[in-house]
Amino acid sequence: MENKNELFCYQCQETMAGSGCGRVGMCGKKPDVAAMQDLLIWVTKGLSAVATQLRREKKDIPERINHLVTANLYATVTNANFDKDVLASRISETLREKDSLLAMTEKKQELPEAASWTGTEADYEEKAAAVGVLATRDEDIRSFRELIVYGIKGLAAYLYHANALGSEDQDIDMFIQRALGQMLDDSLTGGNLLALVMETGRYGVRVMDLLDRANTGAYGNPQITSVKTGVGTRPAILVSGQDLRDLEMLLEQTQGTGVDVYTHGEMLPAQYYPKFRNYDNLIGNYGNAWWKQKEEFESFNGPVLVTGEGIIPPKDSYKDRLFTTGCAGYPGCVHIEADENGKKDFSALIELAKKCEAPKELESGEIVGGYGREQVFSLTDKIVEAVKSGEISKFIVMAGSDGRAKTRSYYTDFAKALPKDTVILTAGSAKYRYNKLDLGEINGLPRVLDAGQCSDTYSIVQIALKLKEAFGYENINQLPLVYNLAWHGQKDIVVLLALLYLDVKHIHLGPTMPAFLSANVANVLIKYFGIAGIKTVQEDIDAMLGGSDQLIRPDMIVADIVQQYPQLVDVMMSCGLHCISCGVSQVETLEEACMTHGLDVYDMLDVLNDELNNAG
Repeated sequence: MENKNELFCYQCQETMAGSGCGRVGMCGKKPDVAAMQDLLIWVTKGLSAVATQLRREKKDIPERINHLVTANLYATVTNANFDKDVLASRISETLREKDSLLAMTEKKQELPEAASWTGTEADYEEKAAAVGVLATRDEDIRSFRELIVYGIKGLAAYLYHANALGSEDQDIDMFIQRALGQMLDDSLTGGNLLALVMETGRYGVRVMDLLDRANTGAYGNPQITSVKTGVGTRPAILVSGQDLRDLEMLLEQTQGTGVDVYTHGEMLPAQYYPKFRNYDNLIGNYGNAWWKQKEEFESFNGPVLVTGEGIIPPKDSYKDRLFTTGCAGYPGCVHIEADENGKKDFSALIELAKKCEAPKELESGEIVGGYGREQVFSLTDKIVEAVKSGEISKFIVMAGSDGRAKTRSYYTDFAKALPKDTVILTAGSAKYRYNKLDLGEINGLPRVLDAGQCSDTYSIVQIALKLKEAFGYENINQLPLVYNLAWHGQKDIVVLLALLYLDVKHIHLGPTMPAFLSANVANVLIKYFGIAGIKTVQEDIDAMLGGSDQLIRPDMIVADIVQQYPQLVDVMMSCGLHCISCGVSQVETLEEACMTHGLDVYDMLDVLNDELNNAG
């Protein structure tokens, strides 16, 4: 696949025409920025290969190297950093650190080119053109590699936030660097890379657990909270992104100044933590998901602090009020750096805010959230009883990220069309498609339970495991729980891989399938895990929420049916499906198995579902 365009990127859901951005990224990045991002990833792979080799030689790697790798990855996440000069300086720093480590290495000859390459800034653009995504010629190997790299980018973003709170896990750092180094190994087969995909998922679970413990350790367990959406009369600062430590420092520095603080986008869940509720200058949440910021940042009137990814190239009308920190960056906007102790000085924002008008009101009312695992655990008995009594028929996990595509209205329509006896479990900015709808309650329980930020999908997983235990099931897939996930960027990819590692099956993913999945790699995920795209609202509701007579579906893996419903083994065999215990059953759908044996899949479905229905 030859790239005749000025750049090539397909790491996010909004990629041009669902295949890949060319002349300019849909996110707004230009070719020179894309080139620096490509080269930064490549030299970070080289640094990681050297660090991994040194560990094999029983030599210690300084913590600053781990943090550098994590920050480099986070800086290349979609909508995070658009500043070419900052990215180029990161490349230079990475090369210096790599050369220092390389001097300590005994077996330099075993390392890939990226470990030995060095150059000046004048060489960066030319080298970037040779090491981008399309440098891997084999489409399937490239697809596996990018799936892993994007998963690792998301993993690094969560790790960065945990590190900001003083939480470290060197095993995660070692995995990230080992896996990045392996992306330079042309001897790895598709099978090797698939195993690495699953390992990325395993560390995805681990990093979300690390971040969860960091957040709750610092700020307490989330509590059910009503967050105001209106505005006050005082000047204010708006905080967007995900980094809770940045919000905490800003709240400390604005106390007693006459300046209020509002959250925006995925920072909303910060207000569910008890410690943040102690700040009387944290007024409420302003606006919606990240992609509406052009209108909302303009109407806010005061300074805006972006603490992570989620930047849309700003309008001139508010560009001088947009500040960035951490790995975020945009040319022409003031960047707030941390000192050697991790402290940040937000006095520039505070002084500017004092000169600004109060925010223009966009809406009024409240949003209820804070349904993290501890809150839901306390409701377990109530939930189990509601399921057993038929008050709740299904839980639908609608986590992930929102985006600008008009087709994402599907998620609003889907939430509206769900039966009244269903409950939505959500996390991430995807919730803005339905968290302000009045969907009612079931026995005092809201029908939308917001667990928090995208990483708090981990909390939803813990809830699912708790319910599995409460119902006495052996497998998480036996729960009345289905998944309709929305994705946009790399944090969503590592969440997806984490769910696959936990053996969650039949996830619906939309609004489009990732462009970086080749046909063969996509087929592997479909075969092993039953991943599917979205169709129409009604088709998907029928597929996900079929009644008791539709527990078995044609797209289910035969081995999964056997695992979940062992009582159907004799029934399937009596119908002519004799090889249900062979290796093929691990990857073959019921429809494929019936086709192989010359059976009508719909006749088989009638028999199997009737058997389950009659058994209650």
